[in-house]
Amino acid sequence: MNLVVGIDVGTQSVKLVAYDMESRCVVAAHGQSIELIAGDDGSREQIASWWIDAVRTCFAKLPRQLRAEIVAIGVSGQQHGFVPLDADGNVLAPVKLWCDTSTQNECDEIMAAAGGADRCVALGGNPILAGYTASKLPWTRKHRPEAYAKLATILLPHDYVNFWLTGERWMECGDASGTGWLDVRTRQWSADMLAATDAHRDLLACLPPLVAADASFVISDSIAEELGLSPGVRVSAGGGDNMMAAIGTGNVRSGVLSISLGTSGTLFAHADHAVVDDEARWAAFCSSTGGWLPLICTMNCTLATEMVASAFGFSARDGDTVMAGTLPGAGGLVMLPFLNGERTPDLPHARGSLHGMDLGNVTRANIYRAAMEGATYALRSGYDALLATGLRFDAIRLTGGGSHSAAWRQMIADVFNLPVEVPLQAEGAALGAALQAAWANDHARGGHADIAALASEHVVIATGLSTRPDPANVDAYRQHYQVFLRHLDVARSLYAHSPVTGAA
Repeated sequence: MNLVVGIDVGTQSVKLVAYDMESRCVVAAHGQSIELIAGDDGSREQIASWWIDAVRTCFAKLPRQLRAEIVAIGVSGQQHGFVPLDADGNVLAPVKLWCDTSTQNECDEIMAAAGGADRCVALGGNPILAGYTASKLPWTRKHRPEAYAKLATILLPHDYVNFWLTGERWMECGDASGTGWLDVRTRQWSADMLAATDAHRDLLACLPPLVAADASFVISDSIAEELGLSPGVRVSAGGGDNMMAAIGTGNVRSGVLSISLGTSGTLFAHADHAVVDDEARWAAFCSSTGGWLPLICTMNCTLATEMVASAFGFSARDGDTVMAGTLPGAGGLVMLPFLNGERTPDLPHARGSLHGMDLGNVTRANIYRAAMEGATYALRSGYDALLATGLRFDAIRLTGGGSHSAAWRQMIADVFNLPVEVPLQAEGAALGAALQAAWANDHARGGHADIAALASEHVVIATGLSTRPDPANVDAYRQHYQVFLRHLDVARSLYAHSPVTGAA
């Protein structure tokens, strides 16, 4: 009985990985796509029941005998989503997601009430950025007053799946640090940030208790029976997808840099102390293992390459073939891939743009490459801020859908001038959730397993996918990156104000 399951509730799909701790192999992996509700005002929402339906579907794909052998479950989820529940546990409204930029005015209002962005950093470690959970609450008060009036509990996406599995409501510090309300230094809710968000009610009463990273709860009897699981299966604390991907890529020691190339792009590292930046150049998050996770998030990564592929009538899976023969610099094209607005850099009102077009370089191959380069440069701009603190790295662990692209793996190695390693299990967040589940289950039974040792033992590098920087490309990208930064400076000025209200 060594089978653990990791569930990753993403923006585009729910994924399930069943992992055998004894044989150290994934015995089953399934996924189910989910829809996204997108509005012209920048809103991005989903219905919470869609996640549950997708989880049910993934479990149903597992053979019954396999389901009976599961001992623990861990849940990873997209960060920052606002799941409002009434006193009976019913979801009151569609879930506003991490990529929702319609609440920028509420971000500004919260920060003003707290005393400015610098004061927010002093109180909690982070300013309130578009997409963070905090701004979604006053938006709900204004636009969905019926839901606000009945609000009893605030959960994040992975918390809600845990609630469905166990009937228990809790949060852990990794995902909670993405709300904007947690003081990441003390791992406690900031009363001042809660008051700045809503002076009309006691928000602390709406937040479930914070639990330790190795906490776990027993699955409810009714859900165990419905899913065909044994009674007594334990559900671990779980965490945000980036926190779980840190475990699933083995990023539980200093010197390793993880990059996830998904719908959004993320770049994060392990720290044994709170890494807070007064200028808020990165997100000062906690990890889901008891440490900290300084993180850079861009809101447009594979989203950009998939958009270009769709516009030209091919699949992003064929992108490497399409761009074969192109060179660093995309023939002079530069793309700012800010299709969803952007978080790093902090330009929520920005839009995508393509520069440097001439009569010879406007080809689908160059444009696709420009999208890939633009997404990579945006991550590199955040990485520069981490380097400025004195942090140093000796390798990159790459995960997410973009890691399947040999061209993108090489580009990351060249742009960052670091060797790239790819874990054999591409679904880093789901595997990380499974390993956290094994860790928590061991502790619940009186064991003393170490999460770093577990990750070292079970995260296997796919040696055939490892990539080293090409010195010629490193030099070429260094020049092209500077061109990207000059265009970015212009975009900062162009999108410094809301196109609708003109408010800063």
